[in-house]
Amino acid sequence: MKNWPYPRWIAHRGAGKLAPENTMAAFRLGANHGYRMFECDAKLSADGVPFLMHDTTLERTTNSREVTGDAGPRVAGEQAWSVLSQLDAGAWHSRAYAGEPLATLENLARFCRRNEFFLNIEIKPTPGAEQHTGEVVAREAARLWAEAAVPPFLTSFRPESLLGARITAPQLPRGLLLDTLWTGWLDVATQVGCAAIVCNYALWNADTVAQVHGAGMRCLSYTVNDEWAAQRLLDLGTDGIITDRVDLFAPG
Repeated sequence: MKNWPYPRWIAHRGAGKLAPENTMAAFRLGANHGYRMFECDAKLSADGVPFLMHDTTLERTTNSREVTGDAGPRVAGEQAWSVLSQLDAGAWHSRAYAGEPLATLENLARFCRRNEFFLNIEIKPTPGAEQHTGEVVAREAARLWAEAAVPPFLTSFRPESLLGARITAPQLPRGLLLDTLWTGWLDVATQVGCAAIVCNYALWNADTVAQVHGAGMRCLSYTVNDEWAAQRLLDLGTDGIITDRVDLFAPG
């Protein structure tokens, strides 16, 4: 993208850790702190509904064991939306959010569109469904933001998901997420048509920033929660900072 339309500061999973991640309550709280762009995680239910959740399994952020009686982990993507929609996705965080439901991508799209907020959708596939998840999430994102001036920004650690997104909705900007600089990362990002690289913030230095900018891509960082780290990234000339600390950093 020649013109990068997104704000520099991005609220991680809605409001970082101040509210239950990836719920509408979290996005509302992030907005109350002045944030205009949010990051979320999107995966598919067994019946193909894009919904917001980071983990592969349900246990950490829902009351799935209480509802189902199962002792072992349950894969979120193996459940129908009719089951997922009944779960409590807030009580694990604090009593104040007890009863908060899981959100669909459509729920969040309505909120962002009505308030003119920007969104980074991380495609978070259930293992084995990488390309299909990218296809469906991109198709839904294109539909939900069809008349928007600025589209959502799609990212993933999985190149297969980004390929699926490119096949389905090539007009939506994409970014490759990296936790390490594995061999061939920049070539892969180029092959799937990425507009940005989104790194663990510790990976950025003057050389990697120059390399990515030289390839015509933007440099974004996750998850930056300390002032010294944020200042270093600003000094390096990076383009976006994803943070949990919506209470510390004024998005400006």
